[in-house]
Amino acid sequence: MLNPPYTKYSRLFVYYLDTKDLPPVVDPDFIGTWIEDDTAILFFHKEKETYIQKLCEQTGAGIVYQADLDYLDWEAGVAITSFTSKTLQVRPVWEQQNKSREFQEIVLDPSVIFGSGFHATTRLCLETLELLFLESGMNIRSVLDLGTGTGLLAVAAAKLGAQKVRAIDNNPLAIDVARRNVAYNNCESLVDVRQGDLLAEIPDTGYDLVIANLYKGLLVKLLENPAFWKAKLYMISGFIPGMEPDLLAALPQNQLQVLHRGNSEQWRLWLLLNKKVAKKPEDV
Repeated sequence: MLNPPYTKYSRLFVYYLDTKDLPPVVDPDFIGTWIEDDTAILFFHKEKETYIQKLCEQTGAGIVYQADLDYLDWEAGVAITSFTSKTLQVRPVWEQQNKSREFQEIVLDPSVIFGSGFHATTRLCLETLELLFLESGMNIRSVLDLGTGTGLLAVAAAKLGAQKVRAIDNNPLAIDVARRNVAYNNCESLVDVRQGDLLAEIPDTGYDLVIANLYKGLLVKLLENPAFWKAKLYMISGFIPGMEPDLLAALPQNQLQVLHRGNSEQWRLWLLLNKKVAKKPEDV
């Protein structure tokens, strides 16, 4: 995350260590630690070879890989800048506010977490949220965002009218970033960010809408589990056409109605109605 004196990201100095058990990193150039399996990935604004060597000596960790790259390279060459959807304007924290009565603003520190809004799946979900809240006439009071990343979709749901949003991610850095973004947008009373491992335990999905913008393997595990199907509506994304047969095979039979299919570039989105929960039109 951005902390003084830094106001934007330029270069990233990244260190992969073969352990996740590290003491707190106290350094003015530190961005955050991404935990992945048994690996800790540390991000800094400046080169930290001496610091990392001392950390390895202290903990017995080894350096698996290190890199010095431009922030643009981390974001696949795409500049992170303001963009608008139908009613929302998403602005990175380093850009000046451009007040407009036409759009609701979302301020975002994308950090090094997925979900900045520039990936097609995130845009698809954002556009579908607007469709649901502003055009469908459906009554959506509560939202569960699985794999929240930066928290963008959770904040968007709150801005669009959800009264209760829970956002879950397994990455500790994503949790910190999402909470920061919730605070930036004054949504603390509406959005609750929690850490959770979806592979280990499925949270209570008894919400009006569940957002699952995830990778295929995790989606299949969720779709196959009866405990996943307690919500009225499901927004499923993060897959391409070649993955659809496996995902379709994982869906419960005679329980779901496809309300909408979205697509952008090679990515796809399904909006599904759970007929077992939403038995009457007024239920949604």
